[in-house]
Amino acid sequence: MDLIFAEATPPGRGGVSVIRMSGEGARSVAERLVGAMPIERHAYFRTLSDDEDPIDQVLAMWFPKGASFTGDEVAELHLHGAPVIARRVGSALLAAGARPAEPGEFTRRAFLNGRMDLAEIEGLGDLLAAETESQRRLALRTMNGELAAKAQLWRELLVESGALVEASIDFADEDVPEEIPARVFQAVSELRQMLQSEIDGFTSAERIRIGFEVAIIGPPNAGKSSLLNALAKRDIAIVSEKPGTTRDIIELRLDLDGLAVTFLDTAGLRVSTDDIEALGIDRAVDRANNADLRIHLSNDGEPVATLWQLDDLVVSGRADVNKVKNQFAISSVTGQGITEMLSGVANVLSNRVSVAGVISHERQKSEILNAAHELDGIDSLPPEIVAEKLRMASISLDRLLGRIDAEDYLDLIFSSFCIGK
Repeated sequence: MDLIFAEATPPGRGGVSVIRMSGEGARSVAERLVGAMPIERHAYFRTLSDDEDPIDQVLAMWFPKGASFTGDEVAELHLHGAPVIARRVGSALLAAGARPAEPGEFTRRAFLNGRMDLAEIEGLGDLLAAETESQRRLALRTMNGELAAKAQLWRELLVESGALVEASIDFADEDVPEEIPARVFQAVSELRQMLQSEIDGFTSAERIRIGFEVAIIGPPNAGKSSLLNALAKRDIAIVSEKPGTTRDIIELRLDLDGLAVTFLDTAGLRVSTDDIEALGIDRAVDRANNADLRIHLSNDGEPVATLWQLDDLVVSGRADVNKVKNQFAISSVTGQGITEMLSGVANVLSNRVSVAGVISHERQKSEILNAAHELDGIDSLPPEIVAEKLRMASISLDRLLGRIDAEDYLDLIFSSFCIGK
């Protein structure tokens, strides 16, 4: 592959700037700038020069083809983090025939060279975007190959079952064990359960990855904006005694016990003749209905009946002056009860993610659903159709990981049975 390069650290001033090269000639181009690096995977302290003009003192290293992140020959230059140095080195690399990498091109090469499967790449992307501990842990599980390992197990069951069915069709006159159909359907039943378990855990895993939404709803002047400001510990929403101040939805994203949670300050719910306020109320109702959880905030501790859903929290405001008895009574002025309210939100959301699986992308869910669909009702189908459905389910799992190989059936048939002896 042609030689590409990019700054692997964020651009700008910093302690260190890392420039990575990948492709044919990475080592030789690097050595043109820093001198000999005889041993792979060793860091060398060198003076980096361009046309005998010293640019910086750097650490340099190289990785041979097949033993790097991308699978190509790779070289890295660890520079001092001054933008002018990175620009000068970039110019030298361009002059040496390298080209700037496109977004994600290093990871794309890792996939094309078989260093990572598609699910692992999705996990890497999620890890780079992670904001909370739960997101980091979920992304790391996928990036480290947990989904790939599961998919491999599922695929092996399908390939074995398909091979047995193919054998019973193509070699019916041979000495094929009578228990083959029972073994096939037992394996398919076990696989169905495993696939369904992953599908059932998808929603929770997706919420871990993209975060939850919690809508703060209630009548005008209930203290919704004041609560959002208290959660933010700064003024991000306008607070006024005049009803109807909040027109649009204001969002605040927090890390709540390791979960990414976006709190929504919404318009006060009432009948309004003001067109703009009415539009804000419509948006509030729509967003609240689609939120993962609602905080029903009012002075009297009464929920909004038309928006009530399971697990919602009823919160009474102005606890410093009102004496409404409620499990969650808060004051945005003194901070009373806010910690307890947040704990209540965290408990509800944590219970929902306790069943999270490892799949968190719609594409992953779609391929597993396709595989499960192919296995539905095969118990009563003719062997030829059963074999085809097993093959299609296997293809879906190949797509899950970004690889397709339909020839494995033949290999397994001839390795498992002494046919034509």
